[in-house]
Amino acid sequence: MRIHFIVPLLLAVLTGCAQTQGPPQFRVDPSWPQPLAEDNGVQLVLGQVAGIAVNEKNGHVWIVHRPATLLADEWDAKNNRPVTHRCCRSAPPVVEFDASGKYLRGWGPSGPQIQWPKTEHGIYVDPDGNVWIAGNGNEDHQILKFRPDGQFLLQIGRPGKSEGSNSREQLGRPAHMVLSGDELFVADGYGNRRVVVFDARTGAYKRHWGAYGGTPSDAQLPPYDPARPLSRQFGNPVHCVRVSNDGKVYVCDRQNNRIQIFSKAGDFQGEFRVEVETRANGSVWDMVLSHDAAQKYLYVADGANGRIYVLQRADGKVVGSFGRTGRMAGEFKWIHNIAIDRDGNLFTSEVGFGRRIQKFVRSGGAF
Repeated sequence: MRIHFIVPLLLAVLTGCAQTQGPPQFRVDPSWPQPLAEDNGVQLVLGQVAGIAVNEKNGHVWIVHRPATLLADEWDAKNNRPVTHRCCRSAPPVVEFDASGKYLRGWGPSGPQIQWPKTEHGIYVDPDGNVWIAGNGNEDHQILKFRPDGQFLLQIGRPGKSEGSNSREQLGRPAHMVLSGDELFVADGYGNRRVVVFDARTGAYKRHWGAYGGTPSDAQLPPYDPARPLSRQFGNPVHCVRVSNDGKVYVCDRQNNRIQIFSKAGDFQGEFRVEVETRANGSVWDMVLSHDAAQKYLYVADGANGRIYVLQRADGKVVGSFGRTGRMAGEFKWIHNIAIDRDGNLFTSEVGFGRRIQKFVRSGGAF
């Protein structure tokens, strides 16, 4: 009888170990976030949410959204008022939630001297808690840095006219940014086709590079075709940039359905292709690295196909996925950005007609 008892116990242990060593698993938290605050009885709502980030120290979630994209049955733009006495008014463009999803505060430009983007796009919270934002409107060629309370600190670039992908003075509709040490890495962007690096303290230009570490070109490119050789240039937009703990720079080349990998100096180290048959708006919209010590996985947000893929960082192999196109909890309508907290939970934002944020709780897997 002892043998009969040991065998099932051993099988249970082995099964548990296998589950522990499998790829990470996630489940949606339909109660997150909590309902937004009201303003004198008028409901606050979100427009297209074009950026999401997490403060590593306190787990607070920050978003940037587009107040100008409220729908006609929410906000009467002609008369500059809510449609009804209850609905609706836009939340401020930058919003902070606590880890439980409670609305804490929001802010926007504090005066006409702030060159706020016409179309908000991208947000990053640095290790000191400062908030960086950008924009992708036709004349949005600037990045702005603020304190958590909205006090303006720094501007890189300026609105107006782009100077192209090899400018040392100007940006080109930047999509995303991330800090590594004293350097700011920028995915630049919707107009330009490059990664550009600035001194994060002064905003001074340091270096830039294009696809495969080469010189970027603004010459017209043919539409993406999976049957054609891979483009030697980034497509537009260059939509995200992330830096791993071991100093690798990961870049989302959205239109070309790939992630390219570089050293911090811009030396090309490899690429991973994702859902290569995707045309339209491309498959690689954003990505984050897992929070285990080795950062074993990449989580890739695919807005065109409504999914998040789990890739092995070592070789780019897809080992899991979740989500589908839709409007129910756990589904996506143009998932645009993804963020991760210190516990490995994921947060997503949606543009188009999605206009929301969601939380996915890590519920199993390798760490």
